[in-house]
Amino acid sequence: MALQRTADPWRDTEVIDSRAPRTNQAVVGVGALVGAVFGWPLVWALLALQLFLGLTLGRRWCLTCVAYFTLVQPRLGEGELEDSRPPRLANMIGCVFLGAAAATWWLGAPTVGVVLGALVAALALLAAVTGFCTGCEIYRLSARLRGISPRHRSRVEPADLGGALEGRAYVEFTHPLCGECRQWERRLAAEPEPLFAIDVRERPDLARKYGITVVPTVLAVGADGVVLERLAP
Repeated sequence: MALQRTADPWRDTEVIDSRAPRTNQAVVGVGALVGAVFGWPLVWALLALQLFLGLTLGRRWCLTCVAYFTLVQPRLGEGELEDSRPPRLANMIGCVFLGAAAATWWLGAPTVGVVLGALVAALALLAAVTGFCTGCEIYRLSARLRGISPRHRSRVEPADLGGALEGRAYVEFTHPLCGECRQWERRLAAEPEPLFAIDVRERPDLARKYGITVVPTVLAVGADGVVLERLAP
């Protein structure tokens, strides 16, 4: 039976199967660990190059992505979809640290190279095993810090929601392929307050206006549109 995909892995790059980054993290973690244990800086350099190609040229140049989407996903099915930007930042950080590990080794500071390589190995393997991605959390934290700026989200204009608000309400910035967004919609549907869902694909103007850097972004607002609480991310 052909795999039924919600998101095309090569075209719908705003989201990604959550198991794909963990597969990549496992490969990077093992490779970085091998480089640290055996003193093979070339391994770090090749991993950094692979991450760089995937980041700049797209997923078809990412060998672990190709392996996951062509070999693993057809057998396991599509996993939960998530915003692709947090793991992308994690890959950027990994690329920089692995490149620095190889460079410092070859420049005569092997101890520094081993420390950097071992750090990448530890964080990548932690993410692969537990799902806790340090780079992803850094992205979400930075998004939150940007998002709490009064210039961005201290208030949501009721007119942007289609009219006046009668009381407390929820506003969710969502994406049609976002699995976590659907979870929030089901959760908030049980609440007495109304839910206003804004599709960032259909309303990129509102996403820019409110500085949306990650989906889902869920806010509780008052009758005047003032943000009372941030629920996600």
